[in-house]
Amino acid sequence: MVTPPEFTHVSEGTSARAWRHDERWASGEPLHLDGFSHVVVVAAHPDDESLGAGGLTALARSRGLAVTLVCATDGEGSHPGSTTTTPEQLALVRAAEAVAAARELGVDEDRLQRLGLPDGEVAAHQEELTRRLVETVGGPATDGRPALLVAPWRRDGHPDHEAAGRAAAAAARRTDAELWEFPVWFWHWGSPAEAPWEELRPLPLDGPAVQAKLRAVARHRSQVAPLSEAPGDETLLGPRLLEHFAGTVEHLVRTAGADCPDDSLDALHDEVADPWGAASRWYERRKRDLVLAALPRPRSRRVLEVGCSTGELAAALRARADAVVAVDRSPAALRAARERLADAPGLAPVEVRKLDVPDQWPDGTFDLVVVSEVGYFLSPRALDRLGRRIEASLDPDGVVVLCHWRHPVVGWALDGDDVHRRLEGRLGVPLRAAYADRDVEVRVHAADGSWPDPTR
Repeated sequence: MVTPPEFTHVSEGTSARAWRHDERWASGEPLHLDGFSHVVVVAAHPDDESLGAGGLTALARSRGLAVTLVCATDGEGSHPGSTTTTPEQLALVRAAEAVAAARELGVDEDRLQRLGLPDGEVAAHQEELTRRLVETVGGPATDGRPALLVAPWRRDGHPDHEAAGRAAAAAARRTDAELWEFPVWFWHWGSPAEAPWEELRPLPLDGPAVQAKLRAVARHRSQVAPLSEAPGDETLLGPRLLEHFAGTVEHLVRTAGADCPDDSLDALHDEVADPWGAASRWYERRKRDLVLAALPRPRSRRVLEVGCSTGELAAALRARADAVVAVDRSPAALRAARERLADAPGLAPVEVRKLDVPDQWPDGTFDLVVVSEVGYFLSPRALDRLGRRIEASLDPDGVVVLCHWRHPVVGWALDGDDVHRRLEGRLGVPLRAAYADRDVEVRVHAADGSWPDPTR
């Protein structure tokens, strides 16, 4: 991985000619826009979308795809030394330029979202941006087609660009969207020798898309021309820089949603020792009691808890089991769980494992699988895979207990009701019992022969 040097827009940088004369410039497998339900293009600042993905946007619109543009900031910090234009005034100027540029690309104003995050501070608002992107992207279409999420590259060298890329990656993972990332500043500070050619994929542009992109870039006049003749109002994107974005191909890094990172839950556990108050809140204690009361058998042979967090529910399950496997993908959560679930005399051993379910899965079979308040932290397709994993590892007399919060789950594609409906058709064992109140729902799916004789 190449670390970007200190650079500015006035440094000479690598020329567009040097890039285009490299034999690898158009050598990758071309990207295409077939098979997507809609497109969401993310910009850290107004003009990112035109520079890095203007051709893509115009091409998508010409093919009838709906495109939404999401601009994280208004770019009010682009001229910090200006003596003629305040940041507030510049935000209004750049917002109007973004609308004009979007129209050149075929995107109406009502499909342009301005989030108004502080310019230069996108990293501090990354989770907020992720939540907004999840709302905009949604889940896969009813016919199974994914959305395409397009964002600045996570290694572009500009802090706001990289934070926007990380937010988009997390949103792609949560929604099953495909992520395409576009470099902007990398073309300036990087070089062909440093480029990750194995990752960069060319998107060929037709003539109308190229022309629409050029017109859109020109609409960002505050960036491609001086604000005034006064010091501090100089042009930011001069001809040498703009030449990078005037060609007939755009390069992007393609990543499937399932392969995108999302470390938000781990970061939450790092910040707060018990983020949901599992050890202290009455709701959490009551919920665990409901789960235990719903179990049809007094004791289980081998229990799997999916998404154990800090280990409170696993601690309760071990009193009614011969063995427990507790898994989570957050290292911070697992550190707390291992401390909570240390071996204790008279209690079942608990194997605490770091697994990113459903793609990673423990060996062996289980007669009880518990999925408590974790299903909505998976994407729709990942939840489907989880159901298949559970079915494949369930003993013939196995029981599956689902337990989820019934209120809205902000920043994720699913809520508790979605999780239970989706899993019901994929577990392979029928629903035998259910309890629901205002806050929580518990469902018990059980195979034939799993319910003991009540007269014995």
